[in-house]
Amino acid sequence: MKQGIHPEYREVVFQDMQNDFKFVSRSTATTRDTIELNGKTYPLIKLDTSSESHPFYTGAQTRIVETGRVEKFRQKFAAKTEQVNAAAAEAIKAKETTPKQAKAKRK
Repeated sequence: MKQGIHPEYREVVFQDMQNDFKFVSRSTATTRDTIELNGKTYPLIKLDTSSESHPFYTGAQTRIVETGRVEKFRQKFAAKTEQVNAAAAEAIKAKETTPKQAKAKRK
């Protein structure tokens, strides 16, 4: 490995700012902040979210009520579909009561 061209790969503390969860990992990320953890000083990287606070990993993720465009479309045309189905049913009944069909049923 060539010397002087690679970033420093060292142990760094990542801190989740939502719940103050800290973990040590190795990284090349640069930072000015430091923290003392277990008697040793580490560079500190502050995170907005991590696996300890993200709803997907904690199981706190809730299903959003579907009021999007597709759901609005379905609601808008559900009544019209029912009307069309009712009209089709009436048309079928009207056809069955024509004189020709009545004679055919009698024979």
